Amino acid sequence: MKLKSIMTNSFGILFSRVTGLFRDILMASALGTSIYSDMFFIAFKLPNLFRRIFAEGAFTQSFMPSFIASKHKGVFAVSIFLRFIIFLIIMSIIVSFFPEVLTKALAVGWSEETIKMASPLTAINFWYLDLVFIITFLATLLQYKEHFATTALSTALLNLSMITALWIYMKDSPENIAYAVSFSVLVGGLLQILAHIYTINKLNLHKLLIGGWKYRKVKNIDDEKKRFNTLFIPAIWGNSTAQINAFIDTLLASFLVSGSISYLFYANRIFQLPLALFAIATATALFPSISKAIKNGKEKEAYENLDKAFWILTFALGFAMVGGIVLAEPIIWLLFERGNFTEASSIETVGVLTMYMIGLVPFGLAKLFSLFLYASHRQAQAAKIATYSLIVNIVSSLILMKIMGVQGLALAGSIGGWVLFIFTVKEVGSQRFINIVKSIKAIYFILSMATFWIILSWINDILALN
Repeated sequence: MKLKSIMTNSFGILFSRVTGLFRDILMASALGTSIYSDMFFIAFKLPNLFRRIFAEGAFTQSFMPSFIASKHKGVFAVSIFLRFIIFLIIMSIIVSFFPEVLTKALAVGWSEETIKMASPLTAINFWYLDLVFIITFLATLLQYKEHFATTALSTALLNLSMITALWIYMKDSPENIAYAVSFSVLVGGLLQILAHIYTINKLNLHKLLIGGWKYRKVKNIDDEKKRFNTLFIPAIWGNSTAQINAFIDTLLASFLVSGSISYLFYANRIFQLPLALFAIATATALFPSISKAIKNGKEKEAYENLDKAFWILTFALGFAMVGGIVLAEPIIWLLFERGNFTEASSIETVGVLTMYMIGLVPFGLAKLFSLFLYASHRQAQAAKIATYSLIVNIVSSLILMKIMGVQGLALAGSIGGWVLFIFTVKEVGSQRFINIVKSIKAIYFILSMATFWIILSWINDILALN
């Protein structure tokens, strides 16, 4: 198992998430949980969803196997790039002229006046989709060379751009702050692209792209593009369940009390930190080597990596889950309760975070097991499993939001995560999973989680007394 690659990726993600956390702290102080924060989060929701789906594996998991198998790698890469970027530019132009339509689709429960106010922000943020695709495409080429640091660290450039805008416009009106942060998103995206271009050039991958452009009319590339087409849509669907769940949460939250969208956003930001730091970092680092191993018939080597990664992830995510549940209140208080983020906002966000944390372990492990579905071209099976999870999430959301409000939406997402995990393990091989957990490590895990829970509960009680 490539521990060096995982650690490099984890460090980059940690740095990125720390800057993202600082960004969210400034955002909470500047806008609180007001209608203006809801407007920005709605405008940024689709680009951010697209970023998570693409940047956290969906594009890579369909492109990488096809790219590895391609006999004309440069031509194949350029042809796929041109197809996507032309489509995205056309879509961005359309949204720029008709932003109200998309805004209304993202926030069905909002009034016409609020939609009109938020629409310009939607038009600005939508252009980040184009930038995200370019970043992801270049990142995938770097992953093929098993270089992960640039991509992991460059996300911090987006956060630093937004932090700068918040810092400069902190004392302006909420409307001006929302506009400034929206434009800073585009600046951050451009900085990410420049960072990737620099590394692409340093690793001489630019020669591959130049050659691909020069010979892009090669006729026998059509079969390879068709193979990619059969993998891409299922890969996007199968890899995006968590993000689509969050998207549905936001949509349904627009029908609840003002601030509900913001409660979900801030709680989900904390939930995403351990998920990215451990699960996504591990999956990203292992996928190229697993894809190459399966292509070369070395399945034993690939599954040995699974066994080792499983327990590392299980312990890491388990500790994070317990910590997130037991210490939810002091975490939210420490990070966000200042400025316009009040004590009432903290109480609501704590409940949402607790419900999200219930799904941390299954979401993380599902991402690990799904690597073997994508590497072996079983994207259709992954998509079917994602559909089961999504249906369960939607039904649970509609039921639980009436009983528990915004907390019910978070709990429904966690339930969907467990469904995703169970069916993914079944598809990869239930017996293989049983063999992994039939270990003394399982007993160590249970005992360590129980001990950790008791210790944190004791610490929490002391903090409460003080």
